[in-house]
Amino acid sequence: MSRTTTSSGGVQIRPLNPLKDTELIHPWVTHPKAAFWMMQDAKLQDVEREYMAIAAHPHHDAFIGLVDGEPAFLMERYDPSKLELVGLYEPRPGDVGMHFLVAPSDTPVHGFTRRVITAVMAELFADPATARVVVEPDVRNKAVHALNEAVGFVPEREIQKPEKKALLSFCTRAQFETAVGASI
Repeated sequence: MSRTTTSSGGVQIRPLNPLKDTELIHPWVTHPKAAFWMMQDAKLQDVEREYMAIAAHPHHDAFIGLVDGEPAFLMERYDPSKLELVGLYEPRPGDVGMHFLVAPSDTPVHGFTRRVITAVMAELFADPATARVVVEPDVRNKAVHALNEAVGFVPEREIQKPEKKALLSFCTRAQFETAVGASI
């Protein structure tokens, strides 16, 4: 997978540098609102180790998203035929797995998380090789299910992963464009 930097509507996405960005993202991934990220008790070194492993993996990438120049979210892109979902569904050519996490805020902005997931999806579909985005959020994470559906994801079924029961969902380029009213 290539590593890209893009800019769209005040949102930039750049590769995460584990040596420089761990202190930034540690409070994000350990925040109570990030419970579904499953790193609540992670120490700084644990987060650095996790993102060093991602950086070294040929089929997994991590990115920092900036909104209006400020770090605001974490995004991961992975090949679901090589990790996360191996043996749990039938992958198709052009499938790309995605995780995203918005940084916690003391002053939430209405519509902000939807703006972030829309930018994340636009970034993934900016690669012409991406045919479909695959997600597997925890079945209990109702807020992210609603966000996913707002950008075009269609739930397929529940699956059992080692760490959670997940809702396997897919979004094609056409579904995304229809949901957000834009052409990529």
